[in-house]
Amino acid sequence: MTWIEGVAALFGFLCVWLTIKQNILCWPTGLVQVFLYIFVFYGAKLYADMILHIIYVGLSIYGWVHWRTGAKSALPVTHAERLWVWIFVLGGLSLVWGYSLTTYTDASVPYYDSFIVAGSLIAQWLMARKKLESWLFWIVADVVAIIIYAYKSLYLTSALYTAFLIMAVLGYLAWQKSQRERVVVA
Repeated sequence: MTWIEGVAALFGFLCVWLTIKQNILCWPTGLVQVFLYIFVFYGAKLYADMILHIIYVGLSIYGWVHWRTGAKSALPVTHAERLWVWIFVLGGLSLVWGYSLTTYTDASVPYYDSFIVAGSLIAQWLMARKKLESWLFWIVADVVAIIIYAYKSLYLTSALYTAFLIMAVLGYLAWQKSQRERVVVA
């Protein structure tokens, strides 16, 4: 573990906690986390995760702007349409990216790494749009990430993703409650 991994893990925990609370500060907090993890994953030869965190920079800025300007009041939690399409995209992205990493890099665990990235990209996009199902993609990606990061001796990051997994379940329940309350009021 490096100090960079420790600081990134702290900001990551804060980011997810703020996301569960639907607090817009989750986005700038998340920006710190993803920027630092670019360096952590490069050092661990988890190139798909490194690229994911570079993409997260842009998605975090998008999410921050969308949450701020998405509605006259707080952006409501809604359901994702055509969930089966997102599941198909998850499988396709995982295979294509995994094959590319196997062919062109010395990536350590290319297909698992790619699955984490594909699931996380979908989850991040759906989260930026405040879709309840974003948490389901986070749950699946977190389970795989816990195992891979422990395998790569990124124990603090694996512990963080264990906390992320628990928080994703709590986030799903909290956002589900928020969505139901909005439907009842409307």
